[in-house]
Amino acid sequence: MVILEGILGAAVLFCLAIFIFLKNRGQEKVVPKIQSRMPFKILSRDEKSVTISTTIEFRNEGKQSAMIVDAICHPLLPFEQYDGISVRGKVEREGKPREDDYFEALVLEHQESVNLVQTITLTARKNMTLEEALSHMVDFPIELVYREVGRTPMHWSIARVILTAEELTQLTGVTLIKD
Repeated sequence: MVILEGILGAAVLFCLAIFIFLKNRGQEKVVPKIQSRMPFKILSRDEKSVTISTTIEFRNEGKQSAMIVDAICHPLLPFEQYDGISVRGKVEREGKPREDDYFEALVLEHQESVNLVQTITLTARKNMTLEEALSHMVDFPIELVYREVGRTPMHWSIARVILTAEELTQLTGVTLIKD
């Protein structure tokens, strides 16, 4: 009986030691650097639409490797808020553009960074020109929804950029009309 209790005690201590060892090894911690993002810039423009982008650094500040498995650009401008513009977005790794709008998963070692480019296309609606539609623009958030995994289970996170009407109209050279 004493031998069985000794073996059981040793097993518990062994499991506890492994738990403490793994706990001290740390986890991944992917941090989007929204405050230091690049200003929006125009990629293309015509009478009805403009495509703009911003670059956001994502840094793994944790102690373990992380993987960004998926990323989606989700502009939040419903027609109930403003129906003069239709907005579509995509996200891709800087320097690795894709024509199929597919986000290619990437590994971030600890203390490593990657730049993700958030691109949105704004298209005028209701037979308006781009200038007419942008002159009545409103502020709206653009979410970069990303799925990450490391030592923690896979989960979704959100990085949010607010595109103000003022920033957009200054960028495009349109005068904002306050309604």
